[in-house]
Amino acid sequence: MSTPAARPTDSPGPGLERRLGVLDAVVIGLGSMVGAGIFAALAPAAGTAGSGLLIGLGLAAVVAYCNATSSARLAARYPASGGTYVYGRERLGEFWGYLAGWGFVVGKTASCAAMALTVGFYVWPHHARPVAVAAVVALTAVNYAGVQKAAWLTRSIVAGVLAVLAAVVTACLTGGTAETARLGIGADAGPGGVLQAAGLLFFAFAGYARIATLGEEVKDPERTIPRAIPLALGITLAVYAAVAVAVLAVLGPDRLAHASAPLADAVRAAGAPALAPLVRVGAAAAALGSLLALILGVSRTTLAMARDRHLPPALAAVHPRFHTPHHAELAVGAVVALLAATTDLRGAIGFSSFGVLAYYAVANAAALTLTAAERRPPRVVPVAGLAGCAVLAFALPLGSVFSGAAVLAVGAAVYGVRRGGR
Repeated sequence: MSTPAARPTDSPGPGLERRLGVLDAVVIGLGSMVGAGIFAALAPAAGTAGSGLLIGLGLAAVVAYCNATSSARLAARYPASGGTYVYGRERLGEFWGYLAGWGFVVGKTASCAAMALTVGFYVWPHHARPVAVAAVVALTAVNYAGVQKAAWLTRSIVAGVLAVLAAVVTACLTGGTAETARLGIGADAGPGGVLQAAGLLFFAFAGYARIATLGEEVKDPERTIPRAIPLALGITLAVYAAVAVAVLAVLGPDRLAHASAPLADAVRAAGAPALAPLVRVGAAAAALGSLLALILGVSRTTLAMARDRHLPPALAAVHPRFHTPHHAELAVGAVVALLAATTDLRGAIGFSSFGVLAYYAVANAAALTLTAAERRPPRVVPVAGLAGCAVLAFALPLGSVFSGAAVLAVGAAVYGVRRGGR
């Protein structure tokens, strides 16, 4: 069965080009997932799960696997920019696609600003905002010049971050302070805490969606996307598991929960304090990689929504030379730079977490409508993914649940007003 074409734009002009192969797609997925989260997410996850941290990581990985499988099958069927926005629109109806796109664009724009500030605080703490704005401008320029240039930069960043993480694991496991007893599951590992930890850790895996969001720029998408998504997810899981085990074996759940910089604290405790500055450099590079991938994803979803006039149609323009959604990229870059310059969103983006799980819930629901001829995944996969997204979403702190639900409610109201005005 042939793959449906992307919905055409209303105005003639150049389109996006399929330039990304399997390696490029895997690297972009890794750049999104192996980001700054691994340098910071372990501590709050240990704070809620205690000695059940590794169980929480496993649960997060299972939900991520289900979501990735559903997304891969849908992306092969609908290889267009926009990811779940497109899948929801085509399989469930315009409203569900719109709601997924709204949650993604609003939530991930805030995430972009938060990640830019993370870069700033790692690179030059006393001048974090100017550094954050400079990072946004530089990465927007890279994206503007073509998706392959973004892939090349991401490849360099990923290689450096993986090298740093390998050094951390090696130092922790060979330093003489690691104890397997610290990996045991104790009475402090309550179900609620483990689920909340899984919710926190899930977002470290969520970057595989970037591969699907860039579906219109992937070569041979029916073959490339289903290979790239699970490969990127599998590599990320192996890396995260190794880092979590190494750090936990050195610090234990209690010390890990109170660590301000878990990986740096772990290498110091393992007797390798000289590695701590390298960990800081790795964290800054990881944050840059995540920011680059986030801007890519938000701009492509913005493009798709602009094509359907849910956003200003001018944002659907594609550059005649670089074949990138340059108006969308410039708009996203400008908004993110403004937010990074004026607002501290590092601790105020709980709605982004809730929104991402809602986004994947729509993807799993869309995957349930695929037929056997459309290579539907085993039904248990999207069912488990949908249930997992719902459980993890409502296991998040109440503030995140309320703010995330409020963002989705505002989006639904805007949709209703626009529909009523037609």
